[in-house]
This record gives sequence, C-alpha cells and structure tokens, in this order.
Amino acid sequence: MLNGFTPIFSQFGDDIYASDVVQQAVGCIVREMKKLNPTHVRERGSDTAPSDGSIQRILNTPNELMTTADFLEKITWQLFFNYNCFILPTYQVRRNKDGTEQRQYTGLYPLCPVQVDFIQDAAGVLYTKLTFANNYETTVRYSDLIHIRHNFSVNEFMGGDIDGQPDNGALLETLDLNQTLLKGVSGAMKSSFAVNAVVKYNTLMDKGKTEAAVKELEEKLKNSESGILPLDLKAEYIPIARQVKLVDEATLKFIDEKILRHFGVPLCILSGDYTKAQYEAFYQKTLEPLIISMGQAFTQTLFTQRERAFGNKIVLYPKDLIFMSTDQTLEMIRLLGDSGGLYENEKRIALGLKPLPELEGVRKQSLNYVDVEIAAEYQVGNAKKEKEGKTDGE
Repeated sequence: MLNGFTPIFSQFGDDIYASDVVQQAVGCIVREMKKLNPTHVRERGSDTAPSDGSIQRILNTPNELMTTADFLEKITWQLFFNYNCFILPTYQVRRNKDGTEQRQYTGLYPLCPVQVDFIQDAAGVLYTKLTFANNYETTVRYSDLIHIRHNFSVNEFMGGDIDGQPDNGALLETLDLNQTLLKGVSGAMKSSFAVNAVVKYNTLMDKGKTEAAVKELEEKLKNSESGILPLDLKAEYIPIARQVKLVDEATLKFIDEKILRHFGVPLCILSGDYTKAQYEAFYQKTLEPLIISMGQAFTQTLFTQRERAFGNKIVLYPKDLIFMSTDQTLEMIRLLGDSGGLYENEKRIALGLKPLPELEGVRKQSLNYVDVEIAAEYQVGNAKKEKEGKTDGE
C-alpha cells in the first residue's frame, strides 16, 4: 500500500454478543432484513421491470442449505459480527455463438474466513486470499466476491477500524458498566436478606455462655413454626431497618438505550410497541443504508460493466417491511388497482386473504385512466363524436 500498510486482516471475535441487550438489538435488525425480497430488475429509463434468469433463481434459492430468509439472516449476522461479509457466487461459463462468454450462476455461499489477505499481481488485478478455521486456504479474484462492508471508513479494503476490525471499544465500556450495575443490584438484593435483626442480652456473659445462648436462639428459631420468637427478660430483640440502595430505573434505562443507540434500534422497536412514524424512522435510519449497501454489492459482482450499463441491478425490495394500517393498504390497492398495476390476487394477499385460482393472471384497471401517449387522440375522438352527434340531432 502507498501508506506502508500491509492489507492482512484477522476477523474479530464475538465478545460483545455475550450481552443480552446486544443480541436483542442486532436480532431486531436481522429479523427485519429477513423480510426483504431480492430481485433482479432491468431499468429502462424511468421504467423498472423484473428479469427472470439464473441470477433470479439463485436469489430465490441461494444454495442447497439455505432459503432466501436464511441467507439474508446469515449475512446480516456476519456483517454485524465482523463488519465485513464475504459471499462467493458459483457459476458455469457458457460461450455464445458470437464467441462471447456468459456466466450462468448456480449458487451463493456466505464465507466465514478467520483471515483475509489482499494481494495484487503484476497486471494490477486484485485477489483475496481467504484462510478458514480448519487452515484451508483459497485465493479468489476480488471482483468475483460479493463484499459487504459496515462502517467503511479509515481502512482501504475492510469495514471497521484501521485494522479491518469492529471498533467496539466504546461499546465494550458501556457493556462493562451495564454488567457492573447489574452485579451490584444482585449483590445488594442478596445482602439485604443476610441479617434482619440483633438479639441483645442485657447481662455479662463469658464465651461459653455466649455460645450456649446462640445455640438456644437457633433452636428457638428452628422450632418457631408460627413466626413468633419467645424470649426471656434478659434478651432484647432489635430489628435492623432495611435501606437497600439499588440503581434507579432511569439509570438502567439510560444504559440500555445507550447500547441500543449504538445499533440504531430504539426501545419501542425492541419491545414491539411502535407507531408507524417510529417504524419509518427506524427503517430510514438503520435498515435502508444496509439495504442499499447489500443491493449495490450484489450488483457490482453479479453483473459486468456492460450489463450494468443496460440497467441490470439487484434491488432488495422492502415490501414486507412497510408498516401500513388497513386504511392505508386499501388506499394503496385503490391507487394501484385503478391503474392496472396490481393483479386481483395481489389485492387479496395485501389484505391477508388467500389467492383464488379463478383470479390467477387476472388484472383489471379503471376506464377513468388513459395512456398518456394517446390522450390527445382520445380527447379528439370524443370531441369529434360529440360534434357528429349534435349534427345528426340537428
């Protein structure tokens, strides 16, 4: 590297994920990302249409071990574990009649390397050497890998800090403080039940008489099934007032929210008690940047520069993530349905109804709309008919 840095990276461990708050926060993000619909689309001007082919097939079934939801869950967890996620697309090369080569993709496999080395050959081509936990090594052209990065800042290749590691220093301090507070609360609660009272003997006793008095008191405590302790005149029972100083609720809530802010997950999302506005804010702040990063990383690797120039791209549609009320869903169906943008079964599915076989492939639109290209002809035609009708009437 020009800055003298050797691009060799060891993946970070999972220390911070021992915290239940961290697991819950990341789990919220992962569960929402599982709802995405990765789709191969082709953009032509302002129009976007889905495209069927080998790429869409592997997006629907990434590999023999994972469904699409499993695949999205796996790569999202890896991204938050290591701030880097590597995916290897497998493919077969077919030669067309004109001599050009075309890739037919067969699978997508998330990788879990423990070390990553970046190597450049004399021709300037960048390669990635991957070392796994069983000491297996392989070298892959970097352009053939899907590499998704999180917090891509100071390092030239990897997400995270200068060493390509998750920068969890500040978070670990907060987690340590949280653990210390919880242990303190637990210890205070246990100690509060250790000593409840003192029995004072109003006389002078030697060591032997003291031990005998203690044993007598213990026997009375064991035999007192009613909870009443019998004492004579020389013994005085003095209760100890409990004044347990626990951490206040506001402090514990502040610590939890500080951890959650690190991952961009508000408390309402964690508890599931959120409004539409709160969910939209969570989507735009936390989920949308991840969705864009993943879609662009897939597009960069799965398509050649020429294919991308023709508008081919991977989009992770968040249809199932959008939180809409029943009234908003009905309004969406009305707007899209009137323009012919929805199949009849899609309308039923949007309302939670099962699709009907007799409505398969049926799509309707309102006659109140007309294609913009023939709008002028449509209006002229109607005006001409009205004029002819008046003439015939006269």
